[in-house]
Amino acid sequence: MKTVRVLDKDFTLFIESDKIQETITSLAEKMNNDLKDKNPLFLVVLNGAFMFAADLFKNLTIPCEITFVKLSSYIGTQTTSVVRELIGLDEVLTDRTVVIVEDIIDTGITMGVTTEKLRKLNAKDVRIATLLFKPDAFRMNYEINYIGLSIPNDFIVGYGLDYDGFGRNLPHIYKILDKDGES
Repeated sequence: MKTVRVLDKDFTLFIESDKIQETITSLAEKMNNDLKDKNPLFLVVLNGAFMFAADLFKNLTIPCEITFVKLSSYIGTQTTSVVRELIGLDEVLTDRTVVIVEDIIDTGITMGVTTEKLRKLNAKDVRIATLLFKPDAFRMNYEINYIGLSIPNDFIVGYGLDYDGFGRNLPHIYKILDKDGES
């Protein structure tokens, strides 16, 4: 499908599933090399990163563990400066290498708050992996260790990303069209 409708908004095809899978395979290869012998804990940010995390985990060959947290900083199509923790972390992180797995980083506020919390819990090393990164929206000053694709500052849905809870099930990623049908 070249265009889809999610609730009251129209979206056009932006990144096809084959490109998503190629990107994830490449990220996993880099992680397999970088994190060998570190026994990392992958901390997946729900709900958006669940599809990315599942496909990433299938490509990891190193000993590792996975756990989940649920954070939110969006209302509709807009990001807020408030990060709400809806499901918290219950793992012991002392002296662990932790890789935060996120679907998308735009302003960077959510990851900034999350990395600070993990450091206070005595994680030895905190790294960030994101499928998508919006450099034009990024307002923070920290390193993102693993970036799949850099994209423009458009609102997107699909492959785990949502608009008010809908559109996560789409196998491709779509970007929003304006009221005139322009992307």
